[in-house]
Amino acid sequence: MRIAIFGIEFYEESTKLYQQIIDKLERENCSILVNDRFYDQINGRLKFSVKPRIFSNKDKLKGKIDVLFSVGGDGTILESVTYIRDSGVPILGINLGRLGFLSSVSRNEIATAIDAVLKNNYIINKRTLLKLKSNDNLFNDWNFALNELTIHKKDNLSMIVVHVYINDQFLNSYWSDGLLISTPTGSTGYSLSVGGPIVAPGSENFIISPIATHNLTVRPFVIPDTSVIKLKVTGRSESFMVGLDSRFETIDSSIELEISKCDFNINLIQMSNRSFYDTIREKLNWGHDVRN
Repeated sequence: MRIAIFGIEFYEESTKLYQQIIDKLERENCSILVNDRFYDQINGRLKFSVKPRIFSNKDKLKGKIDVLFSVGGDGTILESVTYIRDSGVPILGINLGRLGFLSSVSRNEIATAIDAVLKNNYIINKRTLLKLKSNDNLFNDWNFALNELTIHKKDNLSMIVVHVYINDQFLNSYWSDGLLISTPTGSTGYSLSVGGPIVAPGSENFIISPIATHNLTVRPFVIPDTSVIKLKVTGRSESFMVGLDSRFETIDSSIELEISKCDFNINLIQMSNRSFYDTIREKLNWGHDVRN
């Protein structure tokens, strides 16, 4: 089996875990690939019996790998999506970070999870993405997001106004620090922190959530992901920030943004003994009584 190991940052304290992954894959006669940015950090720190092949985000991975191991946290998975794109390659998220909603395989589950992948004993969890269309081709070929699109003021001087249309029907003008358009996957991220609902994967929705809204009666709003959302931003500032997951660009008020459902999914590997609801309970400590 051809396995890509993807990372952003090497954590010295996790050296034994990285080596555990490599040793396990080599014992199983897997062909290993590593992204160039991560390999530069691990070269000389980790041991390979055979030098792995190196890939970059310019490479088309479709047909070259069977599974990608994202080793880090949820931010690492979001970055790996820009490599996977529409290839359909499934992603296993191994969590070396903190919370880890997407990278749900914990440190003590690594060996078991790798065995399950090699035996094809897992469930594919299809996650929808949103895509951005703009009159100046923002983000070029990286105009998609697994979590959310963010519009935010660029300075601390004043609020911005985001005018929102759904299927060409006016919804609202949001006076706020910014606005989020989230997928169900993103509902456990930034959207959750601004008061948005948790939405189960496969619910086929977008969540519109204001950031520090001026009007307290304006609440997060859930709409079908078949909708086309158009945004126009105004304010005292001449420029604003637009983000797709962890990628950001600066725009001005002349730019109109159009958000719709992406035409491909991302396949996340889920262990057969674990569900989305298990992850929510565990990560958010639901049912735990502090008195115990």
